[in-house]
Amino acid sequence: MDGGTLYSIGELARRTGLTVKTIRFYSDRGIVVPADRTHAGYRLYAPDAVARLALVRTLRELGLGLDMIRRVVDQELTLSDVAAEHAAALDVQISVLRLRRAVLTAAAKREPTFEEMELMHQLATLSAAERRRLIDDFLDTVFEGLHSGSRHAATRRSMTPELPDSPTDEQIRAWVELAELSLDPDFRTSVRRLAEDHVAGLPDGAPMPPRPDIVAVTRDLVGLAVACGISPDSPRADPVVAALTAQCARARGRRDDAGLHRWLLHRLEAASDPRRDRYFQLLALINDWPVPERLVPVIDWSVTALRVRAAR
Repeated sequence: MDGGTLYSIGELARRTGLTVKTIRFYSDRGIVVPADRTHAGYRLYAPDAVARLALVRTLRELGLGLDMIRRVVDQELTLSDVAAEHAAALDVQISVLRLRRAVLTAAAKREPTFEEMELMHQLATLSAAERRRLIDDFLDTVFEGLHSGSRHAATRRSMTPELPDSPTDEQIRAWVELAELSLDPDFRTSVRRLAEDHVAGLPDGAPMPPRPDIVAVTRDLVGLAVACGISPDSPRADPVVAALTAQCARARGRRDDAGLHRWLLHRLEAASDPRRDRYFQLLALINDWPVPERLVPVIDWSVTALRVRAAR
């Protein structure tokens, strides 16, 4: 094509697929400048305006603003610099949109009140520091004034969610639900009671090897019976219950008698809270840990078995 050829705005519109109005708008903004004008004052454009407008259309479709586009076509900015900057901005927008979608998806499943919806949104949009303060407040309520040391610190860490920088929708929804749970006063009281019961059973005085956790002992001994469908009030459950009480007696340094059975029943009744299972399931999702098995079925089986035998 002859380099001296000039296009009218109508011809430029036919070659680019843009409307005359759009080209005039870009021209008024200094993005594509006329090379000349006719005697009647109509704009004429050089052939490179076709490629220039094609770039403008691409950048507009990618969401860039007109000022940035003008600086690109005028070579004040490189395409790579603009692409990197715009991609970073889009990452922020995508993160916000994913948070909103996660909240809306959770709300669609729960039919929340207006107040609950507002709380869900607030929890989803907390900063990392704000999330940490919320969980620290929950764990302080649970553990404050109890024993300290490495085991205490390890327990806190094992209950602390760490939402990644780029969480999945599932992790966002899990965080919102876990945060709501940690704010529930009744749940806080329940977990605090478990912690107090655990500490009350720890040895006094000089340090001693840690005793097995009663819930863990119950899980290990009773889990198979539950999986096999053994009824807690059947004779087949007798050896399971006997093994459970015997091991708990050894762990506590006590006799395997009615007093220990009552103590064990009290501990397991306190631990039978479906919200505890849910907390650790959500925690595993957030931290990308293996999802733990549910403890409530095992604990409920053991509670029923102990009650049945206490009544005999």
